[in-house]
Amino acid sequence: MSPITRPTDRPLKKEQKHSQPGYYPGFDTLSQQAFWDETTRKKVLDRVTNIPDIYFFTSEELPVIRAIFDHILPQSDRAADKKIPIVPFVDQRLHENRIDGYRYASMPSDQEAYRLGIAAIEEMSHTLHSCGFADLVPLEQDRLLESLHEGKPQAALEIWKRLPVHRFWMLLVQDAVEVYYAHPYAWDEIGFGGPAYPRAYTRLERGEPEPWEVEEQRNEWDSPASAVSHKYGAQKSPIEHPEPEPDQELQEEEGGR
Repeated sequence: MSPITRPTDRPLKKEQKHSQPGYYPGFDTLSQQAFWDETTRKKVLDRVTNIPDIYFFTSEELPVIRAIFDHILPQSDRAADKKIPIVPFVDQRLHENRIDGYRYASMPSDQEAYRLGIAAIEEMSHTLHSCGFADLVPLEQDRLLESLHEGKPQAALEIWKRLPVHRFWMLLVQDAVEVYYAHPYAWDEIGFGGPAYPRAYTRLERGEPEPWEVEEQRNEWDSPASAVSHKYGAQKSPIEHPEPEPDQELQEEEGGR
């Protein structure tokens, strides 16, 4: 069953790919690069043209982490040349050990957290389905990851004793979102006009688009009844709902991002 677009009520074809998905058809942030300063332009273009090599993830871990990020931020509707490479930039961060400058006392380093988390997901997959995570069908992958989101993993419990599942899930989502929305292809998708310096934004009163932007053309769609992606709800924040001591204490580290 394909997603149903609204208001046309027509199925979105599986094979349908978009060079620019989202609500702003035809919008191209990079077409405005002449208005950016040289340093900004180089920084943004590097995200498109200079994709980092893989150094941190092993050949065994790579298909697993790719499948994980493909579910956290699906890009199946994007044309191949317009997909945003999340894994290489996360790999680069981990290889260079760039961090936020702190970590929760119950969490290992980000590098160890990824090693442990991938190992746990693989163990869960083999325990529940007798194969690796990358070999599961998409719905089985969805349900396994949903159990992490809910904080209720069904296997690999010895590993999860060493790695708080909710914090690992938040680490995955944070990395995915930071990489995705730092990329100009994502800016096209959400109608973000790119760096404001030195040209600046002028139409600030009523939220109207700038002359180089396009009007929003919103479309809604329903996911298949068997999917878990349509299920969402508020997740308890570890900031608003701190855990008992000593987990709420933060460990300062060097090498902030």
